Amino acid sequence: MRQQISVITLGIRDLERSRRFYEHGFGWTPVFANEEIIFYQMNGFVLGTFLLSSLEADMNGTGLRTPGAFSLAHIVRTKEEVSPLMDRLLEAGGRLLRAADAPPHGGFRGYVADPDEHAWEIAWNPAWTIAEDGRVTFGV
Repeated sequence: MRQQISVITLGIRDLERSRRFYEHGFGWTPVFANEEIIFYQMNGFVLGTFLLSSLEADMNGTGLRTPGAFSLAHIVRTKEEVSPLMDRLLEAGGRLLRAADAPPHGGFRGYVADPDEHAWEIAWNPAWTIAEDGRVTFGV
């Protein structure tokens, strides 16, 4: 079976607050939006932000815990891009989890939570390659 993720859907409490974070912070443009969900076309998959109550209903009423023990990462091309992007995300309603610094394994990274406490790592790693279309290739 092919290793692929098609859609990642984040449960959110306020669609407009979330929209501000993703559109003004990251600068992403939705490909679809209604009163419950917004989809963003990424490089090889789709990211959805779905009202938590609607997502729970879609899963047949299953109660969800938020946030889970995970982080999403946005990799940038240069070390100098990390802090300004984190600043934009904070201005767009994010919360600082960890200021940008150099981890022991190399590179440069920091963490920001979106308005619904989903953790985003903003990182640069000199060993990873970013293609023109934004696809990241793991390197060592």
